[in-house]
Amino acid sequence: MINRRQRENHEIIKHHPLTLNIKIMAIKVIAQRREVKLGKNPGKKFVIRPDLYSPIQEKKVFTEAATHSGISAGVIKAAWDAAGEVIRTWATEGHSIPLPGLGTMRFGVRSKAVENLEDVKTGLITVRRIIFTPNVEVKDELKNTSIQITCLDEDGNVLKRVTSGDSGDIEDSENTQPSNGGNQNTQPSGDVPGEGD
Repeated sequence: MINRRQRENHEIIKHHPLTLNIKIMAIKVIAQRREVKLGKNPGKKFVIRPDLYSPIQEKKVFTEAATHSGISAGVIKAAWDAAGEVIRTWATEGHSIPLPGLGTMRFGVRSKAVENLEDVKTGLITVRRIIFTPNVEVKDELKNTSIQITCLDEDGNVLKRVTSGDSGDIEDSENTQPSNGGNQNTQPSGDVPGEGD
């Protein structure tokens, strides 16, 4: 027979936010057959695009964080806003900023390379960049998340569904190459890290 304390503990576990939110996650993409006119071999090909990538409202993030932490959503939002202001300030001073639980962020640039000193000027900078480097936990989460591909014909009819069996290689945002030894591309010249890296 279950006593009162055991019944209360069961109810706590049953309704705990972590218990309620345990589910199998997957990245969903669509491979749709369409006419490809560019490239070496034009013709009808299956082209992959994201599926179900809709933005989540900021309020929902704070509400979920409050549920998991026991801290009110208002307090979490105030702390997040304050942290965001500090991150922006330090990033503009050239620092690489830790984003707790996620990785680091810094500002950088892409630029052209020149031989002569007199040719060095701000016009060499082609684009300013925000560089996010995920931590190991975030990379592992992506590596271990399955990918579900829904294959469609030209009219949007489902032909089949496939679950990923890929190696889970992750592109290194710093070097634009997979982290587990895939094909390597050269890093664009002129990616200038800020001070504090």
